[in-house]
Amino acid sequence: MRPSARIPSVLASFVLVAGGAFFAAPAAGAAAPTSVQQCEQYITQHGKQLKDGVGQACYEGQIGNQTSCAASLKAIGFSSDVASGACRAAH
Repeated sequence: MRPSARIPSVLASFVLVAGGAFFAAPAAGAAAPTSVQQCEQYITQHGKQLKDGVGQACYEGQIGNQTSCAASLKAIGFSSDVASGACRAAH
């Protein structure tokens, strides 16, 4: 391939990659609150009231830190079953 033909193709590739990242980023951010809400809904569906710290614990579960999520919910006063189920709902 001639060098003069290579430059436009490289520039086109950069434009496509940048455009894909631009449109994919909002979609990833939109999923985050839903996972935390699902975690909180799981807790309320099991007859428990939300307490301070539940949102942070659910966020830990959403980012994949299931151990921290469950430990935080247990420390707040939820049973092991409710804590692990809520953390699974967040992920």
